[in-house]
Amino acid sequence: MSTIAFAIPGDIDLPTGGYGYDRRLLAEWRDMGIDARHVALPGSFPFPTQDHLAQTGRVILSQPYDDVLLIDGLAYGAFPEAIAAGLAGRVVALVHHPLALETGLDVETATGLLTREAAALRYARAVVATSPATKRLLVAEFGVPEARITVAVPGVDPAPRASGGPEDRPLQILAVGSIVPRKGYHLLVEALAALHGRDWHLTIIGAADRSPDTVRDLTAQIASAGLTDRISLAGAVDHAALASAYGAADLFVLPSLFEGYGMVLTEALARGLPIVCTTGGAAAETAPDAAALKVPPGDGTALAKAIASLIDAPAQRRAMADAAWLAAGTLPRWRETAAIVAEVCLPETGRKVV
Repeated sequence: MSTIAFAIPGDIDLPTGGYGYDRRLLAEWRDMGIDARHVALPGSFPFPTQDHLAQTGRVILSQPYDDVLLIDGLAYGAFPEAIAAGLAGRVVALVHHPLALETGLDVETATGLLTREAAALRYARAVVATSPATKRLLVAEFGVPEARITVAVPGVDPAPRASGGPEDRPLQILAVGSIVPRKGYHLLVEALAALHGRDWHLTIIGAADRSPDTVRDLTAQIASAGLTDRISLAGAVDHAALASAYGAADLFVLPSLFEGYGMVLTEALARGLPIVCTTGGAAAETAPDAAALKVPPGDGTALAKAIASLIDAPAQRRAMADAAWLAAGTLPRWRETAAIVAEVCLPETGRKVV
């Protein structure tokens, strides 16, 4: 059997959904007896320096020709067409989130990324998308033939049901995700500022080093709203602390402007948490309607109304929590996800990967 050479830019241990997905594929393949290895690429993608592009070319071309090249889209989508063309037919591209759809890009940068990613994807042998919504985007806006795209949604680990907190303390609201513009935390603070008279506490868990300007602005917004004692920016935390936060939460909120999938939504469902989220990208489909109130992305007023309605209606929260817990039993496991990606990478095995 061929080896999967999984090329990933930057620090694979970073606490993001994309890197978490990549780490789990490698771990599951190891347990499944599939020959796969991590190929480290420079960390400047999706805006690589010329030196890093040259280094990437050397690393990729040094891989044995018989190996399957699985390349994370954070790097592959930013490959110049000449590099992608030189790898024509050898690459399986993994697309978590189209690069051009990152919040905060100017029009010229976004257009350049879309053009470059569309060109690179033309040369991929196959494409793995992490949600049906991303697959539709790749077909409609990037010109990728539908037949070349396989969807492998993130898996989720079984988890104990959240117990929440005692009734005599503030409602515990949890949000998880790196503090970057796309996550829409400024809208969440705006929404909660309008609910100052209700009893709640928000904890935001997520890396605070990816966009220092966003963290600075968010901290200032919280202080200006007089919410410093009611909103905690916990930063990145380890697995045990994250599990504890999910277990102690009463309500999960995802205010993102766009999500390629929204792994934290399924993590919340796995713990039976009611959800308020936006309909940005794949988030609208990731959370079932019975377990989530969904609002348009970018609409702070609608977000505030949805959160207020659940703060004020404990019976509705309990019903949504029950729906979330029921949905948890239907979520895919990581072994299933890893098997799907392996079958795309290793079709010559002629057998189903299990």
